Amino acid sequence: MNIDFHYGVIYVTSRLAGLSPSDAQVVAHACQYVDDATTDGLLKFSGGESFERCASAHEMCDYENAIDSQNRMIWVPFHFLPAGLGEALEDKAVCRPDSEIARSMVKKAIMRHEADNALHRLGVSLHVYIDTWAHQGFSGIVSDNNKLLFLEGDDHSNETWTEKLKAALVSAGHNISTVALDTISGLGHGAALHFPDMPWAKWKYTNAKQQQVERDNLEEFMQAADMACKAVQGFVNKNSNFANEQGLTAGAKAALRKLLESNRDHEPENRFAVILKAVANGEIPGLKEEIPTYIAKGEGSWKHAATGIAEAHDGISSPTWTPEFESSHYRKFHDATKEHRFVVTQEILPAFNVRLA
Repeated sequence: MNIDFHYGVIYVTSRLAGLSPSDAQVVAHACQYVDDATTDGLLKFSGGESFERCASAHEMCDYENAIDSQNRMIWVPFHFLPAGLGEALEDKAVCRPDSEIARSMVKKAIMRHEADNALHRLGVSLHVYIDTWAHQGFSGIVSDNNKLLFLEGDDHSNETWTEKLKAALVSAGHNISTVALDTISGLGHGAALHFPDMPWAKWKYTNAKQQQVERDNLEEFMQAADMACKAVQGFVNKNSNFANEQGLTAGAKAALRKLLESNRDHEPENRFAVILKAVANGEIPGLKEEIPTYIAKGEGSWKHAATGIAEAHDGISSPTWTPEFESSHYRKFHDATKEHRFVVTQEILPAFNVRLA
């Protein structure tokens, strides 16, 4: 999923679930920031203080995509949560919608309700949770489940995944080698391009295991939105059995379905703009307001507000630590991702006989 869902729809469902505008913004921002937080390692302050950051994403063509240990620490806990089904690890690692593991993860986040970064932790967990619908059938480890022999979308084109993927990378300005192309195609849904992320798409593929799969994203995305709303309602009501919550009203479901189905631009930012306008115009029952701006990096971002660093190479290599850093969204988000990663990889997955980190 992209910013239109991770930020736009999650903001909408959070508000409809009962969060205030400011709290809904934090949850939605954290949910989307999982895709944008690509910096890890120590942040060193001028006075000797330091803070450990946790990257929750890689760029598609980042060389670290080829390092299996990095895949398991980023793709597995943050983007392709294993469902733990099957006997072999390759099968257990496959992501499935609304799995028992996924619900356990959300419950853990709800139980952290009193933490100072509870909203950030909820947003991170919601990112992973709703992606179990979009990323189903794929995994965060190199696997034949992720390699496609055939891919067909709404336009009925039937190029092989290699042709489609290479064309997409070249058009984006990447000079990609055959070896790197094969590596990317075996990770996550790289070979499926953006089909898993487009809310309206109907598509089908055959993977390297000769399994034929047909997908209808709209139905799956609507299920994800409804369950996300239930998760936030569970958070509001301090109810870890969130699946029993009401979820979206019939009117909200109908309006959101219409919006997702008709909003067919291939650029996520353009789809996001349509959602912003729709919510501002009151097109979803029970909600008429301006959705706050999302700034991933640079001036006005969470990082900039916490450290003064507006750009990656703006000359501030060692910012000054102040007590305000401890109350910043940036600190709370990175602590939330560290907590999330530990709970998923060291507690939840091993309890389901899955050991991936």
